[in-house]
Amino acid sequence: MSSSDRRTFLIALGASFGALSACGFTPTYAPGGAGNALRGKVVVDAPDTRDSYNLTKHLRLAFGTPDAPAYRLSYSISTRLEAIGITRDQEITRRHVVGTVTYRLRDIATDAAIVSGKASSFTAYSTTGSSVSAITAPRDASERLMTVLGDQMVSQILAEFGSRP
Repeated sequence: MSSSDRRTFLIALGASFGALSACGFTPTYAPGGAGNALRGKVVVDAPDTRDSYNLTKHLRLAFGTPDAPAYRLSYSISTRLEAIGITRDQEITRRHVVGTVTYRLRDIATDAAIVSGKASSFTAYSTTGSSVSAITAPRDASERLMTVLGDQMVSQILAEFGSRP
């Protein structure tokens, strides 16, 4: 890269950052960002199923252990299985685990809804293999799904929380 190309690139890069700061862009985990504002402030509803346990475990990692909770995160999980790999003999060889989580972040003091939304995704697993994999593959797929849904929830919550006036 020649010197003039490098200068053009750096000028364009600087202009991009200037445009981002002019539109109100703030990094999520910067001081004063939504990520830091929610860290240690969100209490997640207690789990009552394997899926809700895996989801809350992931959410607690993202938001941290609540030391002075100001917000309560409630959620509802729904999942279903879909057969996606079927042999000529009508044996299922692959399944999708499809999941949706609806959630609401509320202010504990006022019970006002701050953020609400829905996250949905899927994972898949093979039904062929050993008897051990017949037990572990669906569990692993469900755990992966809860991680994906938790990531979506955290991203959506931080984006909406950070854009509040």
